[in-house]
Amino acid sequence: MPFYAYILRCSDGLYYCGSTDDLDQRVAQHQSGRDPHCYTFKRRPVALVWSDRFSTRIEAKEAEQRIKGWGKRKKEALIRGDWEEVQLLSRNWQT
Repeated sequence: MPFYAYILRCSDGLYYCGSTDDLDQRVAQHQSGRDPHCYTFKRRPVALVWSDRFSTRIEAKEAEQRIKGWGKRKKEALIRGDWEEVQLLSRNWQT
């Protein structure tokens, strides 16, 4: 069974990072506002802007936690697939 780390762009321009074993279902849950306590509830609609597949839940969760610690510029570089910029921001601590 695959696991995923993902980034959603919220309607206010902020990003939400998560992990799941069913990406389509989880994004649909965010869109529907199923949980009024969820970060994305008041920030809908949301758009899936990045995801990656992992072999284990632990790997997906580790990726989620790592990305959550990044700043907006670094997340946007990841979303664009700009690995050079991601590395530059990592070296310069300009997350």
